[in-house]
Amino acid sequence: MQRLLIVGCGDVVRRVLPELVRHWRVYALVREPEEALRQLGVVQIRGDLDRPATLRRLAGLAHAVLHSAPPPGSGDVDARTRRLIAALRRSRSLPRRLVYIGTSGVYGDCGGARVTETRPLHPATARAQRRADAERCLRQFGRRCRVSLLRAPGIYAADRLPLERLRRGDPVLRPEEDVYTNHIHAEDLGRACMAALRRGRPNRAYHVSDDSCLRMGEWFDRLAAAHGLTPPPRATWAVAQRQLAPAMLSFMSESRRLDNTRLKTELKLALRYPTVDAVLRTS
Repeated sequence: MQRLLIVGCGDVVRRVLPELVRHWRVYALVREPEEALRQLGVVQIRGDLDRPATLRRLAGLAHAVLHSAPPPGSGDVDARTRRLIAALRRSRSLPRRLVYIGTSGVYGDCGGARVTETRPLHPATARAQRRADAERCLRQFGRRCRVSLLRAPGIYAADRLPLERLRRGDPVLRPEEDVYTNHIHAEDLGRACMAALRRGRPNRAYHVSDDSCLRMGEWFDRLAAAHGLTPPPRATWAVAQRQLAPAMLSFMSESRRLDNTRLKTELKLALRYPTVDAVLRTS
């Protein structure tokens, strides 16, 4: 059985771990071992992407790598991804495949245009710049290893919805200023990782986004209706700037519609949750 190394064993990956362990001998880089992972049959390796000396055991370990660890919270580069690549390169036996869960934020604001994976990157926030740096480093690594870059938008599931934002009464932009937003169910993102491990093309980017085409205000209106909450108030951009945190404003300043053709035709992924409405009706 081939070996798979998971770096960043968070919520999305855990949703598909039972399936992964049926097809791979799974290893996970962890700061502290967990009984839940052990019971699934995951071999846990103590290590920390912020401590390079703890990564020595990763060299030559796996046939494939699933990298979903977030970048550091500051800086211009993703030092964690750089350290991971350096650790893997210590062996002549490199992984044959690497799948990376990144973000569609690397495009910056696209003015509501429909975006394909060939659009040049133009990250506008420090967070997105670190993600773009990770992609650049992984593309270089992809000259010797088949790398697939998964660009994910807003991740949601029945148990990870922004209901607290609605309860606080945070505003959204009025329709004439509102932005397009994109979504993917956490389970479908996990399934996209498995599909990329099997079918991802070398140094290829994929939009892992569903078929919804909603403005942000529409998304929160539907979310409020599904949970019996008050719809969010509408505000001008000027008012929103005074009331909302910079992190939320960064999302409200970028508008794009992701084309997911590659996801369906190349990775051959049939979405279980093609739009947000199916989930909201049952959440």
